[in-house]
Amino acid sequence: MYKSLLTFPLWVALLGAPVASATDAANTEGLFKEHCAGCHGTTRTGAMGPALLPENLSRLRKKEAIEVIGHGRAATQMPAFSEKLTTAQIASLADLIYTAPPVSPAWTIDDIRTSQVIYHPEGSLPDKPKYQADLQNLFIVVELGDHSATLLNGDTFEPIHRFKTRFALHGGPKYSPDGRYVYFASRDGWISKYDIYNMEFVAEVRAAINTRNLAVSYDGKYAIVGNYLPHNLVILDTRDLSPVKVINVEDEAGTSSRVSAVYTAPPRQSFIAALKDLKEVWEIPYDNNPEFKVRRIKVDDYLDDFFFDPSYKHLIGASRDSDDGQVVDMDAGKKTHTVDLAGMPHLGSGITWEYQGKPILATPNLKEGQISFIDMTTWKVIKRIETKGPGFFMRSHENTPYAWVDVFFGPNKDLMHIIDKRTLEIVKTLQPAPGKTAAHVEFTQDGKYALMSIWDMDGAVVVYDANTFEEIKRIPMKKPSGKYNVFNKTTYSRGTSH
Repeated sequence: MYKSLLTFPLWVALLGAPVASATDAANTEGLFKEHCAGCHGTTRTGAMGPALLPENLSRLRKKEAIEVIGHGRAATQMPAFSEKLTTAQIASLADLIYTAPPVSPAWTIDDIRTSQVIYHPEGSLPDKPKYQADLQNLFIVVELGDHSATLLNGDTFEPIHRFKTRFALHGGPKYSPDGRYVYFASRDGWISKYDIYNMEFVAEVRAAINTRNLAVSYDGKYAIVGNYLPHNLVILDTRDLSPVKVINVEDEAGTSSRVSAVYTAPPRQSFIAALKDLKEVWEIPYDNNPEFKVRRIKVDDYLDDFFFDPSYKHLIGASRDSDDGQVVDMDAGKKTHTVDLAGMPHLGSGITWEYQGKPILATPNLKEGQISFIDMTTWKVIKRIETKGPGFFMRSHENTPYAWVDVFFGPNKDLMHIIDKRTLEIVKTLQPAPGKTAAHVEFTQDGKYALMSIWDMDGAVVVYDANTFEEIKRIPMKKPSGKYNVFNKTTYSRGTSH
């Protein structure tokens, strides 16, 4: 499929596999290659896991890093190595990741340009789809098990086409405004443009070494890529993924930062970026802003994750290590409220709806088994309900009275709660595949059906009637993660992530 000499990284997936004990604690490089490179890259620049370099670890003390290596990290796929490695071996690995490599990794705009591959020039492919389907009710399903994706018919629930993707996609694919093109970002910085009509990749470019996610402008002209390494934002022309500008992420004193996340804010005609290592939010207008000048908004704490109200006037964000959320008035350019959010809310997976005449935000929690409901007029938590464990994804649709939330972490990972949006109570708990993780619900265009993933190599997408909760169909897939409906994503449905 790929017509370039550029190849996929051939990392070995080690998560969950038995790890042989090392005999020589001094052979730290060997330890890293054996136990860590499969997820973090042989040069520590990141793959499925983040980069492990001093400039990427500014918020993690070495003592904490030793704890993470030994005992894993909550709400991530980082495993524990305390039963496989000695204390001295773990300490030596921590020393390694806080040591700069002999040659500092770099990725310049010239490197980006050199990496660009155009498979089909603009206008060279037919404008008519090669299949019959409702183009607004299509899904892209990402299958992490073998680094593939499936184009799925949302009316018949039949796969239209299955194709290979880059390694370790991250951050969720994004659509062009008309839904014809979908853009993927991989952990190792590859951005791919795929033509859904012709089922062909159009162009690719490597925007960074370690990427967090991407966003597409509301007018479809630009894509922005937020990166861990280098510490920058890369703006691309969506026509062929040519680099337009590289924005180094640093404060006025020159302190640099990773990018936590980047989104588009349609009513504002701008991109919004949260920064991992600086207490700032950045707004980058793309309408009549040819230089892509940055507007800086200072906040009280780091923002590892954030969410917008439906008007995109307010941003609510939280730090991984804080019990409070911050509400930022984007018009005024300042923080206006503090929200009591215990644990680790997953705001990027939050959803909104009208409850008793007021807009509310509901968010799962990555550390505690609870859902928080927040009144977005007062920014007060109006209710918390207990779940069977920490959750990762929460989803709904304007045409259903129910919200679905998984129990992604812990022993009850095979459960899925259904909440009545009118009462804020759990009314049903499903167990579609005992012992296997149930996660990430997405709805069809009309909201009549809910599609759920079974995150397993021998997994499936399970289709449910969204009103009766009856199972309609199972579509076998290899560890399907996210499912992304064209209509819901391009219309910014309040029931899904943006």
